[in-house]
Amino acid sequence: MHRCNFDMIFTFVVVGWPGLAHDTRILSSVLEEMKSVFPHPPEGKYYVVDTRYSNTKGYLAPFKGERYHIPDFRGCSQPQGLQEVFNHAHSPLRNVIERTIGIWKNKWYILRDMKPFPLIKQEKIIVATIALHNFIRKSGVYDEEFDKCDRNPDYIPEGQKECDIDEEISIHSYRRIEDNGYLNRVRNQIASTLMENRNR
Repeated sequence: MHRCNFDMIFTFVVVGWPGLAHDTRILSSVLEEMKSVFPHPPEGKYYVVDTRYSNTKGYLAPFKGERYHIPDFRGCSQPQGLQEVFNHAHSPLRNVIERTIGIWKNKWYILRDMKPFPLIKQEKIIVATIALHNFIRKSGVYDEEFDKCDRNPDYIPEGQKECDIDEEISIHSYRRIEDNGYLNRVRNQIASTLMENRNR
């Protein structure tokens, strides 16, 4: 599980879960077992998440079943209706994680296949390369992949495609789902404001 800020710096990482583990299961576990160190969003704020997560307090997800990814809106196909207008604004904010992961994976070729190494060594390699990724970004030295992202907000590094999973999330796998009424209202309010601004 990765969390990053809008400057493409990793701010929280959990390693050791199998690749097939559902994101919501990992998040649920982190919220229960690591709540003292997990950087929770401040009251009234939220993290931007993709469709694999529920729209719930602290986690703002797009509307499911509507166009979402940036390529879906290329050409003359403008967003239609409140939900698509919201998703069109949400997608470039959320895709910063895809860009961050893409830069990280392209820079460290060892991440592409670590099968010869035992799991504990793989975890250390992941943490070390993330620390180096953050160091490069924070130091301000020129980096080709960071530069491409800085110059083009729609750029996603090669080999890192936007996630296209739109799954229904089990209540059993995500225990915070009961909070979703509040953030659904927040999401609808944001969507209405975006639509009003578009129609001006």
